Amino acid sequence: MKVLASFRFHIMLFGFFSNFTYGANDSPLNTIVVTGTREAKSKAEVSESIESIDYKKIKQISPAHPADVMNRIPGVHINSLGGEGHMSSIRQPITTGGVYLFLEDGIPTRPTGSFNHNGLYEINLPQAERIEVTKGPGSSLYGSDSIGGIINTITKPSPKEKEIEINPEAGSYGWQRMLISGGAPINKNNGFRIDLNLTENEGYPEESGYSKYATTVRLDGLLNASTTYKSILSYSEVNQEDVSSLEEDDFRNDTRKNFYHGDIATRFLEALRVSTEFSYQPDSLRLITFTPFFRNNFLELMPPWMLTYDPNINTAEFQSFGLLTKYRRRLPKIGGEFITGIDLDHSPSTYEEQQIDLTQDGDIYTNFEETGRTNYDFNTHQTSISPYVHFEWQPLIKLRLNAGVRYDYFRVSYNDNLDTSIPESDPGEFTHLRPDSQDISYDHVSPKLGLIYRLHPQQNIYANYRHSFRVPSINQLFRSGSSTNTDDLNPIKADSFEIGLRGQSFSRFNYDVAIYEMRIEDDIVNYIDTISEDRKVINSGKTKHRGIEIGLNTDITPELNFATAWSFTDQKYKDFTAVFGFPPTEINYSGNTIAVAPTPTGQVALSYQPHYLAKTIFELQWEYLGSYFTDETNTAEYPGHDLFNLRASYDVTKDFQIYGRVMNITNELYSTLTRNQVGDPDIDYRPGLPRTFYAGFRAKF
Repeated sequence: MKVLASFRFHIMLFGFFSNFTYGANDSPLNTIVVTGTREAKSKAEVSESIESIDYKKIKQISPAHPADVMNRIPGVHINSLGGEGHMSSIRQPITTGGVYLFLEDGIPTRPTGSFNHNGLYEINLPQAERIEVTKGPGSSLYGSDSIGGIINTITKPSPKEKEIEINPEAGSYGWQRMLISGGAPINKNNGFRIDLNLTENEGYPEESGYSKYATTVRLDGLLNASTTYKSILSYSEVNQEDVSSLEEDDFRNDTRKNFYHGDIATRFLEALRVSTEFSYQPDSLRLITFTPFFRNNFLELMPPWMLTYDPNINTAEFQSFGLLTKYRRRLPKIGGEFITGIDLDHSPSTYEEQQIDLTQDGDIYTNFEETGRTNYDFNTHQTSISPYVHFEWQPLIKLRLNAGVRYDYFRVSYNDNLDTSIPESDPGEFTHLRPDSQDISYDHVSPKLGLIYRLHPQQNIYANYRHSFRVPSINQLFRSGSSTNTDDLNPIKADSFEIGLRGQSFSRFNYDVAIYEMRIEDDIVNYIDTISEDRKVINSGKTKHRGIEIGLNTDITPELNFATAWSFTDQKYKDFTAVFGFPPTEINYSGNTIAVAPTPTGQVALSYQPHYLAKTIFELQWEYLGSYFTDETNTAEYPGHDLFNLRASYDVTKDFQIYGRVMNITNELYSTLTRNQVGDPDIDYRPGLPRTFYAGFRAKF
């Protein structure tokens, strides 16, 4: 109630909704985005909710975790799971589900069927040129997984003149980071840039160390008067010790406790991506782009969530060979354009899983050894072929319409490498059912309709219908555990309806409000066959997600900027039955609020640059996470939390800046993820960081 009262006060005081666009003197309709059509376009021409954070603001925030920058966007909440690990909530609950699409310069960082909820730790966010977030299903130009939203990270281009910047930073709990960026023209038509990110962190909980090495190399240039190219090499290496949840007593009294010591619950990741975008523009009306790409990704993981019931260590690896194509033709006679293309992706992958025995000292896991049993050893070949078409036209001066459709064909060839003589079950212990070697294919059509109506040169209203889907992941299909029919699963489907208003009033108030309803069906749920008593999974779950996303950015005075972003959601199970516990119990929770779906979420930031200290900027930020139910039966609730952060920077010279920040200045005890299993009264908490200090400097040469 306190938050709602505060929000009503903001509306009464300013009278306008807002957009999260920095620099309130510049209308949000002029903001350039590329995710909507894979080409630079103003938001005035985009009929969906899309937000952008530029490098200037990323640098000011200096994010130690993706949440530091992403949570400033209305309707976006990223939590912290230790290191840069995270779960996302964009028009969905906080989830590990594959309902988001992570892109780097418009290219998916992973192939269909290989979603990783920690996907942002594979990207060099602190050195990005821009981050764009499309909320809700992706347009007709994107395929599987783009249900909740798309996060597109844009790399920095080659500089026009030689530059080098170093940015060392240190902080609490062993935080150390060095960012190095530099580049130069090679000749009058070509240039390069290299960004390097070296991060180490001892972590706040015991034995929760984290290190990351990330580099981005980019070449930009002209091949001839009508052809440009952009080549990008991205590499990330992550070593992380995972952090356990705590029950309430430890959460209140021993927040640094971690049940995983030694080499328990560790992960090692290598992610390599290489691409070159060729753009050929024969005239002012036509554009043709070809983007061949390659990925290589390796992950070795001891899943911490499986230690208590099926401990294992597994390795997953894939390579990808792909091509994105696009043809765009402007249609000046109707004020529109026509876009078509085809996306191709072929990704061989392997998965191996070894059973382990664990050693404990009390409640602390201290060591492990392999038992010699291989639970799974399979390889797949995933192939997707996706033609699409997108059309825009302007029948009236103030009205712009668009429509698009995408067809996705996905085929996976699966081969079980284990001999049929190897048993699928250990008597009295674990079950590891293995589907027979086979080919599975899916095809899906995803339409989109949208309109934009210009109310005023700096104000417009937009509406859209978007459809999206998600194919079952490779592990859902073929790492069956105790479920008998995982290879019978079908895609999850989503339909979204949205209306929004954005613009600028009185050359001062930037606003953006979006109202949406999303319906998801054929979600994957567990059940028990009453005749055979087998555990099975089927596509039968239905959910409904409604919400309103609001932000405001305004210069209250020439020295003081006010920015706020809020989201209010109503997320319900419409038809949902699942299996929980041992022995398994089937529970229907249709009509309940979806678990771990906080509302509201929001932030307020006040930036102050006094005229008598023109080279100094102060920012006070309030982050709010609302309450949510911790399980599907809605019997327990996390009350939410408030965090306050303070940032300051001082430009010693135009090429040398010092800065610092204090996160959680009130030392609030809070949890980044709170939940419990149905039927289990013990609630698990993930303690967030206490008061934490950071300081650094930036120097250009």
